[in-house]
Amino acid sequence: EGSLAERLWHEFRVHEGDVLAEKSATSAFFPGRSTLPPMLEARGIDTVLVTGTLSNICCESTARDASTLGLRVIMVADGNAARRDQDHNAALYNVYRSFGDVRPTDEVLDLIRAGATVPA
Repeated sequence: EGSLAERLWHEFRVHEGDVLAEKSATSAFFPGRSTLPPMLEARGIDTVLVTGTLSNICCESTARDASTLGLRVIMVADGNAARRDQDHNAALYNVYRSFGDVRPTDEVLDLIRAGATVPA
């Protein structure tokens, strides 16, 4: 109950200017099931970092749909989890082979600090 910010895990800190979006499908980019795509478009964002659970369901679905919409996708390898390692690894493989890049958190942070762009 309450606002989206109030329904987040109690240890998450929401800062002024943070963008919160709710999804009602496995993908955060499935048409009509999330407010995220228009929020990103309005801000001129062209790259998404995918983290969460489950790697092989919601995260992979989100990566696939984001890629289909023309966004650059980086699946954060150690920022996702599945019930089994083989499911997690298969999802990372699928994303890497067809939909985007896969990097560990430390490499993603290095890219952000350097202001680098990842080729599409």
